[in-house]
Amino acid sequence: MLSKTERDAVIALIKREVVPAIGCTEPIAVALCVARACELLGSRPEKIEVRLSANILKNAMGVGIPGTGMIGLPIAIALGALVGRSEYGLEVLKDADAEAVEQGKKYIAEKRISVDLKKDIEEKLYIEAEVSGGAHRATAVIAGGHTNFVYLRLDDEVIEDSRTDGGESEGDDDVHLTLRRVYDFAMTTPTDDLKFILEARRLNKSAAEQAFRTDYGHSLGKTLRGEREIKLLGDSIFSRIISYTAAACDARMAGAMIPVMSNSGSGNQGITATLPVVVYGEECGATEERMIRALTLSHLTVIYIKQSLGRLSALCGCVVAASGSSCGITYLMGGGYDEIAMAVKNMIANLTGMICDGAKPSCALKLASGVSTAVLSAMMAMEHRCVSKLEGIIDEDVDKCIRNLTAIGRDGMNETDELILKIMTDKC
Repeated sequence: MLSKTERDAVIALIKREVVPAIGCTEPIAVALCVARACELLGSRPEKIEVRLSANILKNAMGVGIPGTGMIGLPIAIALGALVGRSEYGLEVLKDADAEAVEQGKKYIAEKRISVDLKKDIEEKLYIEAEVSGGAHRATAVIAGGHTNFVYLRLDDEVIEDSRTDGGESEGDDDVHLTLRRVYDFAMTTPTDDLKFILEARRLNKSAAEQAFRTDYGHSLGKTLRGEREIKLLGDSIFSRIISYTAAACDARMAGAMIPVMSNSGSGNQGITATLPVVVYGEECGATEERMIRALTLSHLTVIYIKQSLGRLSALCGCVVAASGSSCGITYLMGGGYDEIAMAVKNMIANLTGMICDGAKPSCALKLASGVSTAVLSAMMAMEHRCVSKLEGIIDEDVDKCIRNLTAIGRDGMNETDELILKIMTDKC
């Protein structure tokens, strides 16, 4: 049983990691960094220089920017300078309108923006924005988390400097989690303290339903609701889980001005941790209490795994997020801790190694694969069918399985990450 102090710390952690976001978090975080630098400068900059880690660059190259109809970093940077407000966090561009977009296009045409790869840094999440105007220059740096400012400078005055030598830096280490502790927290914490998690249901379900009414990205979610597709797949809970999850991703990756609830700095992770649980729970008539506990279990499992994986890696985040939703679904099916641990092992046995090749419309396909596996893993677990320690990277201890997964994604796939970025930049 967790103490009240421990519960309060976990609640604070969830509230820090499960937050609304508009647009893909990597280019939005770049816009946020630019906006803060411009606020320090106190005027519209004449020049903007942005230097990014490879993982940020990879995730920002091919994704739509909300409200612009455009793809990639230059328009996000321009809007961050023109209308961005850092107090909005990952909703930094919510004031952007058609006039701002036109001004942003002009800003780009005037070649005021430069984007470069920041070399020789260990931090995979690193954003440096330097802006200048008149005789003044301001710099802002985000590292370790999408909203985590570690360095602020105006001319020769250093306003803040909390940079580290690398690694995560948003204070997650003050909460020690295991899968058992995640489960105990989700099952025993008073639901009045957890009701805030229902906002994830509202935002992410709304995003999916808006996507069903129009065409975003590859429209995978909408396609799965078509007559031919329903004849093939059936109008089942399973097909609706996939379609709702894919639809919300379609909208987000296409740059729709629609907020979603993110998890650990990723909207797609928030979508994947939320919608399979919501669809299954609503179809099965889950009570509000069980829905709250299932969503808490799902989101906190994702946070736990991301603590050792890191914010960005070569491993697709849907692997982690779908593992969380598989836990939530298993619980709603009537499973306890043993079944939930089995579901996690089944997930790791299947999806480990799925690469992240940047944020883009086709991420909807990966989310669909992830949540399909989440349902299959839950069903197997409820029959007490689980991949054994004799198979591949699976261990008897579920937390060791998770560490095996994150070691592969964090360390083993570094060379893969470099090759992915080379392939992507060679196309430009």
